Amino acid sequence: MAGSPDRDTGLPAGVLGYGLGPEWEPGPDGVPFRRAARVILLDPVDRVLLLRGHDSVETTRTWWFTVGGGLEPGEDSRAGAVRELREETGLRVAPEDLQGPVLTRSALFDFSHVTCRQDEEFFLARGRETRLDVSGWTALEREVVDELRWWHLDELDSAVADGAVVYPAALPSLARRLTAGWDGSTVHVVE
Repeated sequence: MAGSPDRDTGLPAGVLGYGLGPEWEPGPDGVPFRRAARVILLDPVDRVLLLRGHDSVETTRTWWFTVGGGLEPGEDSRAGAVRELREETGLRVAPEDLQGPVLTRSALFDFSHVTCRQDEEFFLARGRETRLDVSGWTALEREVVDELRWWHLDELDSAVADGAVVYPAALPSLARRLTAGWDGSTVHVVE
């Protein structure tokens, strides 16, 4: 929840005014920063669920990414991953059903003409249900998310070979490795 207005911007505390949500705070270098939790969700036949989104100001720039998003103040990453999965897909898992983190990622990226920094923890979940409900999407998600899709991993490999952008870049190979189960190791990537 936003606090009293910032004296310099007049915006509620925690809102940067860049079209980003309230979980984004200025980092020590002034770059908007947030912590996030994500879920690599595999269905019973080892398809991975991805969302395709676009930049809100550069609509031709699109990419595929996992379910997940920013953590709420004081929220632990496992609880955030469960919440984000429910909000973005309608699917429910218990925190203890998540494995990992299987991956951590530090990313510096541009969105809506703003350079942002995000530290993410990725968890593995196995789902039995594949019907999705997007009624929990935020206004920003409704604006920038174009589709959700269950990908067979061979199809995803082909799409990437044909130029589809996936974040994190190592996701197709990681998802393939995770179909055999999580080995207890956590990979870290910087993108």
